Amino acid sequence: MELSGALFPQTWLWSAWLLYGVILARALWHSEFMLLQHNRLVNLFFAACVALLVLWRLRTPIQEGFYWHLSAMVSMTLMFGWSLAVLGGSLALLGLTVLGLTDPAGFAPSALLQVVLPASLCLLLLRLGRRWLPKHFVVFIFGNAFFAAGLIALLTGLAVAGVLWLVDAYPAAKLVDGYLVFLPLMFFPEAMINGLWMTILVVYKPQWVRSFRDEEYLLGK
Repeated sequence: MELSGALFPQTWLWSAWLLYGVILARALWHSEFMLLQHNRLVNLFFAACVALLVLWRLRTPIQEGFYWHLSAMVSMTLMFGWSLAVLGGSLALLGLTVLGLTDPAGFAPSALLQVVLPASLCLLLLRLGRRWLPKHFVVFIFGNAFFAAGLIALLTGLAVAGVLWLVDAYPAAKLVDGYLVFLPLMFFPEAMINGLWMTILVVYKPQWVRSFRDEEYLLGK
């Protein structure tokens, strides 16, 4: 989801930039670029960033200054971890901004809601799943990829609607009629794209998925 800066008061924009700056600094501090280089996955990371940029280019307008598209941040987080997912999503959003496809003034709120929030929710659900669910291949695919991606799409959509309502960008009735009534339809495509992609990776390239380990989800099952 991409948002125009014109939807937000200046105080909200400055607050968004401050919060995003703190989170980005933390992501940079904890990122594991050396691990990527050691495992020869640097090219894979940047290819994933380009794939995100292309996917996010395929968007549809919901309201003026408000665009929706598939996210795939769940796959990004499962593959590279929270820190690199935040950095990768930020690079993809920066690419859209440099190409003139999104409003630079809305970069920080878009990054928080489109990149940071989905990556954080994915990490939370992954940890909850590891603690409470059986460690099995099917559970990883349907729990951490398919169901988690759909649920995160719904939660992110609700968060975006809540923020737009709080800043009085649109009246509640317009958000409900023009966006929230269609929000449940976003569950399935987001779940499918992440579930299918992660299934392919854990079968053929499990070394590309940082959150998946054969000895944890396959051996002895």
